[in-house]
Parts: sequence; structure tokens; C-alpha cells
Amino acid sequence: MDGESFQAISDKSPFIAWIHNISLNQQKYMKSRFSNLDLGHDVRYIMFIYDNPGCSQDDLVNMFGQSKGNIAKILKKLENEGFIKRKVNPENRRKYMLNITEKGSELVPKYRKISKQWEREVGITDEDNELKKRIKEIAVNGMKLVEED
Repeated sequence: MDGESFQAISDKSPFIAWIHNISLNQQKYMKSRFSNLDLGHDVRYIMFIYDNPGCSQDDLVNMFGQSKGNIAKILKKLENEGFIKRKVNPENRRKYMLNITEKGSELVPKYRKISKQWEREVGITDEDNELKKRIKEIAVNGMKLVEED
């Protein structure tokens, strides 16, 4: 882009600005494909619960670095909208086990298919596996760095 600015980022912008831009544009794309849903980034919690049945609110707090209060609010919204269900953990009655509902189970494969389509359209290919691996390492390192504070 040689000095050009696009969506308020330029060649001189920090790396994280580009990552943020990718994330925002992917979310806009997904929102346009699922315009009947108002999930935004909250879909990531549905996906995590889908992949980790029986997980807890604490698992989401640890995974996503959000406060317990924020996660509780999001879970209440997702439960009210019929995507997840909470069940008291028989081993610890103060905690809930989170599971996906039929509605959530129908959403996840569709969402993943459209997300894969977005990746193809923006030029992410199987050859980018090393890049994906490296970005995942950076994300994990970032989570660890925050945990150490």
C-alpha cells in the first residue's frame, strides 16, 4: 500500500493494528451473512462451548481474558436467545456446566463454513499454516504475559 492509508491504518501502523483490522472486517463479513443474528464477537463463546461441552464459566474467563461479570452477562444473553444451556455441576453446586442447544449446534457448522469461505476470499490458504501457527504462538504468549501481571 506504499504510504496509503486504509481504514485508518497504514504501512507505519503497528502489526497489531493490521490484526485488529482483519478481525473487524471478518466480523463485518460474518454479520452480513448472519444479519438475522446479533452475535458479533459473542459467537466465539458459542463455538468454545460447542467444542468443549460441560465447560464452566471460569473456563471462558480463562480462555478469553474477560471478567467473570462480563462472561456472566454474555452467557445470560446466549441462554435467553436459546444458543446455550446451563446445568448445575453435580460435583460443585455453585458452578454451572455449559452446553450447546440444538439451535447452537445448528449455528456452529454454518458459521464455520461461512468463515472458511471468508478466509478463501481474502486469500488465506492451506499454505498459510505456518503463519497461522506463528500467530497462535503470539496469541498464547500474549495471554501468558497478561496472566503474569
